[in-house]
Amino acid sequence: MINEFFPVFLNLKNKLCIVIGGGKVAERKVENLLTSQAKVKVISPEVTLKLKKLAEEGKIEWERRVYKKGDLHSAWLVIAATDNPEIQKEIFKEAEEKRIFCNVVDVPELCSFIVPSTIRRGLLTIAISTSGVSPAVARRLRETLEEIIGEEYVLYVELMKDLRKQILNLNLSSEEKEEKLQKLALAPIPRYIKYRDFELLKVLIEKEGLTFPTEIFEKHFPNIFSKENEK
Repeated sequence: MINEFFPVFLNLKNKLCIVIGGGKVAERKVENLLTSQAKVKVISPEVTLKLKKLAEEGKIEWERRVYKKGDLHSAWLVIAATDNPEIQKEIFKEAEEKRIFCNVVDVPELCSFIVPSTIRRGLLTIAISTSGVSPAVARRLRETLEEIIGEEYVLYVELMKDLRKQILNLNLSSEEKEEKLQKLALAPIPRYIKYRDFELLKVLIEKEGLTFPTEIFEKHFPNIFSKENEK
């Protein structure tokens, strides 16, 4: 029977997350956890050069030994990246007893959560999952979407955040605000950004009674407007 997982994004900032294992898979898991500002501890007799460097820089804690029962004390989440089936079962059992989120890599039946294939574009995160039955399919879908949702979406989401704030501060009814938000969401803004049609985008934004946030664009394209004015 296939588990039906509940999709969720976790706030791991400053939370203790333990990774058991020190190979390339563990390395990827650690890097993702650090991106989420988690407090990371690695338990493994040996680790990759990158993990060793992170430990030397004080970015992670490394306990140079094998896992033993009790290691999950105070952990908020644990990832087991080890090929030892017996150790995997022991880790999952302890995690279940202590009600700690646990992921045993590539063993869905020993997981209380699974890690989706993700696309990150600044504030935008898209997660893809096949409930653990085919990571290869999830990866293929991710690669397809990465071609469609390019780097222009980093700026796009930042822009929409600013415009939404402006709209919510307007002296309009809730219906009118929602209408403006939907109109902008349906506009081809990502395409304007991709092809740098900033003047056209400026007209679109100002037509809605909003201020074009030049500083956001300057952050991504330094001096872009001053160069255009020189033409």
